[in-house]
Amino acid sequence: MRVIHLGGRWQSHISGMLSFVVLLALAGGMAHAQGKHPKSGRRIADVMGAAGADWLERNEREIEENPTRAIELLKFEKGMVVADVGAGSGYYATRIAEKVGPSGKVFANDIQPEMLAILKRQLRRKKVANVEPVLGTEQDPKLPENSCDVILMVDVYHEFSHPQEMLQKLKAALKENGRLILLEYRKEDPYVPIRPEHKMSVKEAKIEVEAEGFVLDTVMEDLPWQHILIFKKRG
Repeated sequence: MRVIHLGGRWQSHISGMLSFVVLLALAGGMAHAQGKHPKSGRRIADVMGAAGADWLERNEREIEENPTRAIELLKFEKGMVVADVGAGSGYYATRIAEKVGPSGKVFANDIQPEMLAILKRQLRRKKVANVEPVLGTEQDPKLPENSCDVILMVDVYHEFSHPQEMLQKLKAALKENGRLILLEYRKEDPYVPIRPEHKMSVKEAKIEVEAEGFVLDTVMEDLPWQHILIFKKRG
């Protein structure tokens, strides 16, 4: 596994551009009272609102985050049931739907009806039939129990206002041998041009997620800016 850094002038250009875009996107976010996680002390970030949906679909995302590589590494298979929690506009959900095929299914969960409306338009435009939009709450993703082979959260977990309650619900939705996967911007890397509260360290994720009955199984550092953290149910 390797860590890739963008360098020099290109890094500087993207850093300034992305920081500006992130600030604009978060300005349209849903206001939450700022809190700290009781186990790690991490500051919980605000949720990015539907006004930031265009940022999720930006052309630069392939360079900055390499989602194509992320999906390759996660090895989705035909017939799998996958939950994309915090799916937003469906950027990952529609791509995973192709991997799992007609015999598989993707639950595309979000807590914002406006995001799900954007997602539904994307599904119609792309003619994707195996993605089911799911409106959840801040404490419950509303996923069927014991239904998911994989639960994926891409730059989402750090925004959970009730992370402990959500992880318990996600654990119930995960099959016994399923995988809970977090993609999070690396807090350990000062060159990742994202606001600090929207990054997570491996240590923070391990402390918080393992406290709710999971064990950290794999850490991948193949992506430009993000960790891939794979958890399984403890025992």
